Amino acid sequence: MTDAASGASATRTYDLIVIGAGPVGENVADRAVQRGLTAVIVESELVGGECSYWACMPSKALLRAGSALRAARAVDGAKQAVTGDVDVAGVLRRRDTLTHSWNDSSQVEWLQGAGIDLVRGHGRIVGEKRVSVASADGGVTELIARHAVAVCTGSSALLPDTPGLAEISPWTSREATSAEQVPESLAIIGGGVVAAEMANAYSDLGASVTLVVRGSLLGGMEPFAGTLVGDALRERGVTLLLGAEVTEARREGDTAELTLSSGETVRAAEVLVATGRLPRTDDLGLESIGLEPGTWLEVDDTMRVHGSDWLYAVGDVNHRALLTHQGKYQARAAGDVIAARATGGTVDDAPWGTHVATADHDSVPQVTFTDPEVASVGLTEAAAQKAGRRIRTLDYDLSWVAGASTFSDDYVGTARAIVDEDRQVLIGVTFVGSEVAELLHAATIAIVGEVPIARLWHAVPAYPTLSEVWLRFLETYGRPAA
Repeated sequence: MTDAASGASATRTYDLIVIGAGPVGENVADRAVQRGLTAVIVESELVGGECSYWACMPSKALLRAGSALRAARAVDGAKQAVTGDVDVAGVLRRRDTLTHSWNDSSQVEWLQGAGIDLVRGHGRIVGEKRVSVASADGGVTELIARHAVAVCTGSSALLPDTPGLAEISPWTSREATSAEQVPESLAIIGGGVVAAEMANAYSDLGASVTLVVRGSLLGGMEPFAGTLVGDALRERGVTLLLGAEVTEARREGDTAELTLSSGETVRAAEVLVATGRLPRTDDLGLESIGLEPGTWLEVDDTMRVHGSDWLYAVGDVNHRALLTHQGKYQARAAGDVIAARATGGTVDDAPWGTHVATADHDSVPQVTFTDPEVASVGLTEAAAQKAGRRIRTLDYDLSWVAGASTFSDDYVGTARAIVDEDRQVLIGVTFVGSEVAELLHAATIAIVGEVPIARLWHAVPAYPTLSEVWLRFLETYGRPAA
C-alpha cells in the first residue's frame, strides 16, 4: 500500500519504521517483512534514493561510452571501425533511461509487491519508536513502531566554507549526474572518487576539465592508483592541480573564478564541489531522543545505535563505509536481526555471524569507475603497516599477463596484494587497469574467507584472462617446499 500522507492526520502502527527509501532502507524493510514483520518506509524524495538517480547508476552511464570507445580504439581491427567521438545526446539519453527520467513508479511497484507500505513526506523522530511524517500538502501521519526504527537517510554533499563558494551556486554530485547539458568548461574541487569519475566523464563528453586537489588524487588508496588515473586524465587533456586549495570563489557573468592558495586563478563555466559527505541527520528529530542533530550515528555491528535498544542506523548515516553495496550488506544484517529480536529468535552477533556487518572493518570492496578502473578490497600497504601487521607486499605489472595482451594493444595496469605473514592470508588487494572491476570479487572472497596462500595455489585461473594475475602473485610470493 502507498500513502501520499495527504490532507488529514492519521496514526498507524507497524513492527518496523524505516526512514529513507534508498537501496539500504528498501533492504532493511524487505528482510524484516520476509521474516514476518510489518514495515513502512518514509521517503521525502524518490523511492530508490541517491544511488538510483544521482550517484551510482547515472554516473556509470556517463562514463561508459567513453571507456567503450577507448577499448575499441586500443584493438587493431576494431579501431578502424571507430569513425566518430562520443555522442553527447546519446549518452544523456541513455543516462535518462537508466534513471527512468527521475520517475520512481517502478520502485514504488517493487515496494508494493514486497508488502512494504510507503508514506511520502519528511519524517522526524518525535519520541521513542515514534515518527511524525509531514507531507508536502500539509498532511501529517503519525507512525508508531512496535519494535524498531531504522534511520537510512544517507548522506549529502559537503560544501566547504570557502569565501564566495556558496554564492556561485556550485554543482554537487547531484547536478553533475543529472545535468541536461555539458558545460564548455568544468572546474572540480576535490580528489576523491566522485571528483576522479566526473573528471573522466566530463572530459569524455567534451568539457575542458580542471581538477583542483588539495592533496593527492585518490589519496586514500594505494599511491599508484592516483598516479595511473592521473596520467590517463592528463592524456585526455584534463588539467590536474595537485596540492592546491581554493581560497576564494566568485562569478562574473557566465564564468566562475576560483582563486587558489598559489595565487593562480581557475576559470570555468561550472564548478563541481566533491570534497566529502555529511550525514542527513540535521532535521531528523534526534534531539527528541537525546542525540545531536547533524551527526553521524554510531552503531554496533548489528547496526543498533549505541545506547538504544530500538533505534538502528544503516548505510552512509553510520559512517562505517559510504558505499551502496556495503550499505545493502549492513541492511541485510539489520533487517534480519530486527526480526530476530522482535520474535524472540536467536541472535547471531559473533564476528562473521548472520546478524553482523563484520566486513565493514577490514574487508570493504570498492571500484572507482575511471579509465583505468581502480578496484580494491581490504587494507592498503600503509593501512596494514599502521595497524601493526607483519606484511609482505606483492606487486605485478598487469600488462605482463596474457589476458591483458589479448584485451588491448597497449594495456596499462598494476596489481598489488598484501599478505599477512603471521597468518599466511591476504588482507588487501588493489587492481588498476581496464576492466579490473570484475577481478575484485575473487579478491574479496579470498580475504573474507581467509583462504591460506597454500590453498590459493589450487585455485587455477583460466588462460588467457586477466585473472592469471593471481598465479603471478603466488609465483612472486613463492611456493613453500614440500
